[in-house]
Amino acid sequence: MRKWLSLVYLTLAITGGVLPTIANIDFVRSYGPGFDIVKFIELANINPAAQSLSRDLMVAATAIIIWIVSEARRLKMKNLWIVLLGTFTIAFAFSAPLFLFLRERRLMELERQGVLIDALSD
Repeated sequence: MRKWLSLVYLTLAITGGVLPTIANIDFVRSYGPGFDIVKFIELANINPAAQSLSRDLMVAATAIIIWIVSEARRLKMKNLWIVLLGTFTIAFAFSAPLFLFLRERRLMELERQGVLIDALSD
């Protein structure tokens, strides 16, 4: 089950990296030549629907990043910096499923080592 779930998370990470990147490339083409973060934030809040999505993402991403850091420490995961960097350079839609993929792989590793997963929930 973990192997299948990890592949689902990896697929979502790839999709979450590609789709926002395509949109960001379109943004640069329309408002470029560089990535104007002020304009990006302005457009992300241009109407109530966009504001709702932006605020929803901000709150959810903040909560999940706190959990990611906590969970990575609890499971003694390596290379957390890749996930955090990916959040800000690619997209949260990339980094959250990437973390879940890496977490499943770590849990599989711990299971192979005979570490009880239930004992990790302390």
